[in-house]
Amino acid sequence: MDSKMLELLVCPVTKGHLDWDKERQELRSRSARLAYPVRDGIPVLLENEARVLSDEEIEMIPARTPLV
Repeated sequence: MDSKMLELLVCPVTKGHLDWDKERQELRSRSARLAYPVRDGIPVLLENEARVLSDEEIEMIPARTPLV
């Protein structure tokens, strides 16, 4: 996933930050507790295509420092 594109993308549900999971090829939203698939390099940012993240997966996503 291109880092510049990742900076521009936000969760469609919460408008929050997305984290790239290279191993699973998905973008994860800590705030929405959803993981959006990336198919053929294209993010599928549709809530009905996302999977729900488990508590363990949420804990693995690094916390973000709010911008002040």
